[in-house]
Amino acid sequence: MSDNLRRYCAIQSALKQLLPAAPAGNQARHLNTLAALVSGIIGSRKTHLPAVAGKVPGGSSPKGGKRESRAKRFARFLRNPKVTPDAFFLPYARALVASLPPGPLVLVMDGSVVGRGCMALMLSALYECRTQRGSSRRALPLCWLVVRAPKGHFAQERHQELVAQAQALIPSGREVIFLGDGEFDGPGLLQDIAAAGWHYVCRTAKSVRLAEADWAEEPFSLSQLCLQPGDCVEMPDLLFRAQGLGPVLVGAVWERGQTEPLLLVTSLDFLDEARSWYRRRFGVETFFSDQKSRGFYLGHSHLSDPERLCRLLIATCLAYYWVVCLGAQVLRQDWQGVVHRHHRCDLSLFQLGLAWLDHCLNENQPVPVYLRVEAECVR
Repeated sequence: MSDNLRRYCAIQSALKQLLPAAPAGNQARHLNTLAALVSGIIGSRKTHLPAVAGKVPGGSSPKGGKRESRAKRFARFLRNPKVTPDAFFLPYARALVASLPPGPLVLVMDGSVVGRGCMALMLSALYECRTQRGSSRRALPLCWLVVRAPKGHFAQERHQELVAQAQALIPSGREVIFLGDGEFDGPGLLQDIAAAGWHYVCRTAKSVRLAEADWAEEPFSLSQLCLQPGDCVEMPDLLFRAQGLGPVLVGAVWERGQTEPLLLVTSLDFLDEARSWYRRRFGVETFFSDQKSRGFYLGHSHLSDPERLCRLLIATCLAYYWVVCLGAQVLRQDWQGVVHRHHRCDLSLFQLGLAWLDHCLNENQPVPVYLRVEAECVR
């Protein structure tokens, strides 16, 4: 059995097992095509459909076929309006969230260029795999949207749309902390986050207008504080922006060696706690670098239609789940010495997962599929 066939059969079986009911009819056919797309993306390390088609055993079934025919089948799949994240990604995202370690669920939002002339806005959950040798973090995608735009920021309504999608994934009662940079401090978004019962820590701008909770004083901005390196200012019970969101905690920290202060708005009670959580936000950029320059080259996709790119992200995100969850298992079991150094691991969870999958294929070992963290192998 070829490596391409073994990899395809492994992910096809795993995707079926995690569905609440056995797929049938068109759903089963679409799932087979999705499995082939996921397998080909991992095998080729690309998202260009002809390259992906060259790393699958033949369309949606292991019966052969020309590469051009397989690429056309993938193109039809990406054009199909019945292929939606709700039907073909949501069950796996729910299973992933349920498998995350107990404690606050940390969500991060970020955007990046994908395909030709499009932008993707992604909401991800931060995961940290801790072992005796250290820890490694990755941002695991939960939901997204794609718009036609060469670059720039998304409208606040788009941010709110994504938060509404995420609420369907998260179990009731789970503590959630949302982290965002300066693009995500809109009052409407923060109100929606608070209404969901979540906390937030977001970077903000020095020009934002603030006021005392009782409006006893004239509104002011952080630029009026005349901060200097080494300063740390904590201001509780403020109203944020002209809309009067609050009361919130606003903090300004200018660490020595930095060129500017870190300005935060948060629903948490203490600035030190907010700073501690916000430091974790920097892990979100690794998702897009893994999907693009270090992994599947999503930015090189020739697709320019937002809906098709949205469906392509179903496959790339499932491929990412597989690789990162496999890397986490390798790290927890202390197997990294087989494909890397024994005494320390310089590979990310993503790189480690890819290396272990290649090892299993090269050594003719069973192909392991993990689509949840800290869970048993699906296949």
